[in-house]
Amino acid sequence: MKDHVHPDYHPVIFKDGEHEVVTRSTITSERTREVDGVEHYVIPVDISAYTHPFYTGQKKLVDTEGRVDRFRRKYNLDEDEDIDSDEADDADDDDETEAAEEDEKDGETA
Repeated sequence: MKDHVHPDYHPVIFKDGEHEVVTRSTITSERTREVDGVEHYVIPVDISAYTHPFYTGQKKLVDTEGRVDRFRRKYNLDEDEDIDSDEADDADDDDETEAAEEDEKDGETA
């Protein structure tokens, strides 16, 4: 391995309120604590896997910017009106088939 290429890793404790994660990192701090005879830097964090809403199951989908309403207004859709993707897919398939047939005809005449 080349010297002076890799960063220096230090033992750290990421502390999120009452939860702690003991690991290694390039981050250091002035606060330290000894764990099993090894000096660890203590890094306070606001959110960890223990308190993040995604991991705790408290995640809620909120349309704060009105994106759905803006989409409906842009395409003049009512709330009762749904986009039928099956019909749109069928129309795309028909267009592709016609384009392929035209390409074959062009190849025969050339």
